[in-house]
Amino acid sequence: MNGIIKIGVLSLLIATCLSVGAQEEERYRRSSLYSVLINHSEQKFADEIRNSFVQIPVPDKYNDHELAPKVFRVSAKLKNASSDEENAQITDFLERNKVASRLVAKWFNRDRSTGICDMDLVKERGLYDASEFDRQMAERSARGKAMLEDAGEELIGHTFVLVNDIRYIDKAQRSAIWGSVLSGLGGIAGAAMGNSSLGRSVNNLSQSVGNMVETIKGFKVKINTFLYQLVWDDETAAVFYEKQYTDVPDETKREAFEQARGNYRLKYVGKVESKGSTTSFMGVNLDKPEIMVRKACQRAIDENIVDLQTEFEDFRTSTPILTSEPITASIGMKEGVSEKSKFEVLERVENEDGTYSYKRVGVVAPVENKIWDNRYMAVEEGAKGALLGKTTFRKVSGTTPVAGMLIREI
Repeated sequence: MNGIIKIGVLSLLIATCLSVGAQEEERYRRSSLYSVLINHSEQKFADEIRNSFVQIPVPDKYNDHELAPKVFRVSAKLKNASSDEENAQITDFLERNKVASRLVAKWFNRDRSTGICDMDLVKERGLYDASEFDRQMAERSARGKAMLEDAGEELIGHTFVLVNDIRYIDKAQRSAIWGSVLSGLGGIAGAAMGNSSLGRSVNNLSQSVGNMVETIKGFKVKINTFLYQLVWDDETAAVFYEKQYTDVPDETKREAFEQARGNYRLKYVGKVESKGSTTSFMGVNLDKPEIMVRKACQRAIDENIVDLQTEFEDFRTSTPILTSEPITASIGMKEGVSEKSKFEVLERVENEDGTYSYKRVGVVAPVENKIWDNRYMAVEEGAKGALLGKTTFRKVSGTTPVAGMLIREI
């Protein structure tokens, strides 16, 4: 027994060390994301879609920059929902709710009652040496100014808002055939058993299963995702730092920020629509339709995020290399990785002024049959590659990547 306990403790220690190591490898600069849902209260499954959406986490390749609330009700159909143009209703909603200024306030942990701010989140997400950052800021040196500009461009300026317009597509008419078949089989079984309680139970159960299958077979969503980016240019940053930022109670600066909330803005980047591919509901229990709804919604949203990354370079994410022999990374089909994908290898370089830059040192591509299927519930449906845990790559050109280097899809 003692030997078993020792082995268990040793295994726990090893797992802890591996976990810590993985967390250290995951330290790299990410864009920040706030995702909201436009919920249509009049449509079928509105509550189920809303409940599923709030459970969907921020993708791990982005910083969680969520605000409250995450769900907004819209009773009327959005204008331009089928157009690539900016949707005036959504933009108006973001402006009326002062979302841009709230994103800025979160970056600096601003206390609304006192106006007090700090740079803790900037230092943490920017991977700056905290003591050196504070010293340069206190001395108001040129190096400190460069670090602020670096943080603004690489971190604050890469804050995005995703507005998801989710609509249920009712395909129950076609799927009703399946429900009718099962219900009919149940009726035949019940008739064969006569009016016994067992016969009635079989009949009722078959009716229930038939109705559930009918619903599952017919469930499908279409999601329009609108992407916005926080504007953080030199002028905006200068006004904030000079007239609104304070690390001690200052009523003048507190009020200056409140009065300037409307001056902060989000720029519209673009929009994509889920392709509407049918989601497999293998692995979903018939008695848990809420899982079915989440699977359909999460897969479609992940698909849209991949499409937005493909179309808009600023929204693309980077992923750290885990091992060099073989070359592996914690990325997969959820992020759109396929046999046709290619990734540039980036080496992080610290410049003399304390800022960071990334130098391309090579190109890698996924290895056939070694692409991780990390989509939501891929394991439950028994998808190929769901148990890999990572994707394996091969070197195409340049330097062989080492752990900690980043890859970004070309």
